[in-house]
Amino acid sequence: MKTILHITKYYYPYNGGIEAVTRQLTEGLTDYHNIVICFSSDPENVEELINGVKVYRIGVQVNILSQSIALGYGKMLRKLFNQYHPDLVHLHAPNPFVYPLVLHSLPKQTMLVLHWHSDILAKGVFYKMILPWENRILQRADLVLATSPMYVEHSSQLSKVKNKVRVLPNGVLTDDFAPHKGDEKRIANIRKNYCGKTLVLFVGRHIPYKGIEYLIRAERYIKQDVQILIAGSGPETEYYRKLAMGRERITFLGRLSLNDIRCYYCASDIFAFPSVNKAEAFGVALAEAMYCQSAPVTFTIPGSGVNWVSIHGETGLEVPLGDAVAFAKAIDTLASDKELREQYAHAAKKRVESMFTDSVVLKTACAIYSELI
Repeated sequence: MKTILHITKYYYPYNGGIEAVTRQLTEGLTDYHNIVICFSSDPENVEELINGVKVYRIGVQVNILSQSIALGYGKMLRKLFNQYHPDLVHLHAPNPFVYPLVLHSLPKQTMLVLHWHSDILAKGVFYKMILPWENRILQRADLVLATSPMYVEHSSQLSKVKNKVRVLPNGVLTDDFAPHKGDEKRIANIRKNYCGKTLVLFVGRHIPYKGIEYLIRAERYIKQDVQILIAGSGPETEYYRKLAMGRERITFLGRLSLNDIRCYYCASDIFAFPSVNKAEAFGVALAEAMYCQSAPVTFTIPGSGVNWVSIHGETGLEVPLGDAVAFAKAIDTLASDKELREQYAHAAKKRVESMFTDSVVLKTACAIYSELI
């Protein structure tokens, strides 16, 4: 059995888009022996077996500009290369701290797949320092995976290696979002709690590029009888709460369990996805909501895969970037036309089923790995 070493920032049960993709690959590619090395949320190293996958978590000493620094990482990486002799290394980017460590330790005969989840958008002094290493890791990679065709076309870094880029979309874990026992009652209770209003849902981390501020500002222009539900948390939560103060049509749900998220997706009529730049490279929550038949409203984001996941006028509505008034009008359009809303919701589910489920993505990944190894 061939061995794949996956290098990622963090790993399940840590929640995040890249972490979900990594878990999907490690647990789904059962024809391979999958091993993971990542950072630990504790200062000490941890080794554990999670759903059959051996995970090595390296203790972090400090974080600088959102980048974890783990002094024992290089030593453990060399140990894993010597112990397992992986046939392929699957490195999830961006993760600039590990680039020089991988380049220094990676055996010449070992294949390297660079999974390019997004560009680093901040172009300050820190980026200038890591840019040479980013260029070198791109050149060393035998294959680069992008999550959408749009990112390939608009990324200045991927354009340098376009001849070795393949598209591997992110996938919805369908077992997590298919109906579960008891869901019907929970969904009915959610709708009952808001007295049958049209429910507009947001799910995601409370950070600037998610565009929650634009959703809050859009509320004042919405004419239909809606309730806006904002799930999740993050460093900007208190700012958004203050911005929404006095707005009775906005409810903050806090962090939700997976079971709650699934039921809120299904209970919602409209999924608000107001991300504002291509740090939102794909939109996993968008695909999940579409799979649960919530009709989306998005901004047009140049270079992002968001507008490839949801198609304007087919699976949902798309409005000019940063235009809160247009965002409100799109919500009004869907809230006032149940037939159109259901048409989009049905088409959204079909699009995800055909292109963005875990089974479809794993089939593509298997084909890519087979070509390389």
